Amino acid sequence: MRTFGTHHAAGGPVREGSPDSAVDRVADFYGAYIDAVSDGTDNLSHELRSHYLTHDFQHRLTVWEEANHADGVLRAQDVPTHWEVRYHDSGAGHLFTTVTLTWGTGPHAAHTRLAVQSDLSTKLISDIEEG
Repeated sequence: MRTFGTHHAAGGPVREGSPDSAVDRVADFYGAYIDAVSDGTDNLSHELRSHYLTHDFQHRLTVWEEANHADGVLRAQDVPTHWEVRYHDSGAGHLFTTVTLTWGTGPHAAHTRLAVQSDLSTKLISDIEEG
């Protein structure tokens, strides 16, 4: 069934984006990265990091992962069941988004919020912190 507008037949939002939007690029990265980690395609997750993250941040992320024994992009040892990306703020050449990761389902699902910084000039992710 074809979908038009902002909702599909079941009433949920249709996903769309632009390569010019740093927010869309963060959402694209998290969607693809979580799929790759969930599917167990290790090379793809590393390739996605190379494509979406600044070189400097890739090195800092490796150091964080070695110290914390967890995935630095997800700040966890597991894979979330849902993700959401929202614009937060921008300034000084950076864009800030809030990524909410959901762990589990139902009323007892847990949430982690990450503060993600992107460089506006390159649209590359340059920092991730628990927010």
